[in-house]
Amino acid sequence: MTTYIRRLSILFSLFFCLFSHNLSAQQQDHDHEHHSHKHPLNEIGIGNYLSYLAGEHEFAYSLHVHLLRFFEDSRFGAGLGYEQIFDEHRHRSLTMIGAFRLSHPLVLTLGPGILFGNEENPGNRFTVHAELVYEFEIGHFHLGPALDFATTFDEYHIGAGLHVAFAF
Repeated sequence: MTTYIRRLSILFSLFFCLFSHNLSAQQQDHDHEHHSHKHPLNEIGIGNYLSYLAGEHEFAYSLHVHLLRFFEDSRFGAGLGYEQIFDEHRHRSLTMIGAFRLSHPLVLTLGPGILFGNEENPGNRFTVHAELVYEFEIGHFHLGPALDFATTFDEYHIGAGLHVAFAF
């Protein structure tokens, strides 16, 4: 495991530990908060990341766009996502997303997808994509730090950046 991956793993762990205190507070006040804070059911989001591509040992800008629909009176949602990494290899993927609101500001998305072929790898490949987002709400806009991970099980990338969304 490279030093960079270890550092990102530590960052991911710290991120989760810093914000997981909300989980225990949510269990005590879940019913009160559930009724006092109603989330819009739909979200259009954009994730802007600096990603480390492990197979290529390089950094690149990546953009993730998604459309989510949360189920009424539930912390679960589903949707579609598209990701592109802007490097010479043209990594592009389409993902079916499952979303789970761990707590009021913390959202985890996970889903299977297709990594489209490129000049080096002409065939489409299976991929799994995950994001962890801490959202600050400003009206219908959500803004916050995010961590991103995707793998084809032959290669992976991991990124950190900013998530911006419009909820309606």
